[in-house]
Amino acid sequence: MEEGKEPAMITRTSQSRVLPQRLLQLLVPFLALCFTFSVVSVYTIKHFGVQSIVTTVRPTLQPFIEEEQNNLDGWIRPPADLMHSMSDQELLWRASFAPKVKKYPFKRVPKIAFMFLTKGPLPLAPLWERFFNGHEGLYSIYIHSLPSYQADFPSSSVFNKRQIPSQVSEWGKMSMCDSERRLLANALLDINNEWFVLLSESCIPLFNFTTVYNYISQSKYSFIGAFDDLGPYGRGRYNYNMLPEVNITQWRKGSQWFEINRKLALYIVEDAKFYPKFAEFCRPACYVDEHYFPTLLTIRAANSLANRSITWTDWSRGGAHPATFGQSDITEEFMKRIFEGQNCVYNDKSSSLCYLFARKFAPSALERLLFFAPKYLGY
Repeated sequence: MEEGKEPAMITRTSQSRVLPQRLLQLLVPFLALCFTFSVVSVYTIKHFGVQSIVTTVRPTLQPFIEEEQNNLDGWIRPPADLMHSMSDQELLWRASFAPKVKKYPFKRVPKIAFMFLTKGPLPLAPLWERFFNGHEGLYSIYIHSLPSYQADFPSSSVFNKRQIPSQVSEWGKMSMCDSERRLLANALLDINNEWFVLLSESCIPLFNFTTVYNYISQSKYSFIGAFDDLGPYGRGRYNYNMLPEVNITQWRKGSQWFEINRKLALYIVEDAKFYPKFAEFCRPACYVDEHYFPTLLTIRAANSLANRSITWTDWSRGGAHPATFGQSDITEEFMKRIFEGQNCVYNDKSSSLCYLFARKFAPSALERLLFFAPKYLGY
């Protein structure tokens, strides 16, 4: 039995010596492969960046936070394409950015943002084209139309590619104010826009561009109506559920068509305090587009308001909407009547120049307006 054990022990000893040699032969190539992979990975990351091996997810704000963001130009250059993919929430957040240092570190030419709230086409565009001609760099244009409308302006037009992402808006409802906030927010993305004018497709300018620019830029106040109407169409629309954010003594009414400066525009787009109250408790027969902005700005900056509109309208025919003027209405007598009898306060002094724009004009009025514009409108 002892002699039988010796061969078995010899065999196991020889096997234990051979096994480490085989493991070593397998381990050396494996370590070499790992070392090679590590070197290749380091080289790839160093020369091509992590993006070459990791998928990058780009946010919808990417067009506005480009790689130039570390340069001043990336912050002051307006968006090249107005048709961005931001949601309203993202847009209002982005538009609420405001520098705390008041002195600009670059040569800033303040512009007027002309914001057109329309259903579709701009039938009076040829008149506006003449108005804007020769004043590039002093204005910006933004158009909010029905989402289904596809504009077809020629490439030479000042309105070409000036549409912003839009949604359906209904008169007298919060969706109308949403459209106006959308226009303001898009216009605020251009740091050079200092004043913001809301217009419709039926509006016309009553003076040449230089007069309009000087009147707005030299005013100490923004032009928005904010009246304390004690009657049924003013305080009578107030809902006590607006408390405590809005007291009835702060409730204001005014025209939908306004001109405001950049500071007031920021108050509107950043508002999250008053918006929910108006959205819930100011519904027809409370027409929110007549109350939300006037009340908000009265609470935030009453001393900055001229408390009047600079858009002329004719309510003499009665009804819920002002008169609309067509081709047969546009006569010399009519043109004179628009400018007669004006009396208002401008920069705390009496003035006879009160309106810079007028509405409502039908498409059929265009030809006659173009004819009378050089004589009566100055362009």
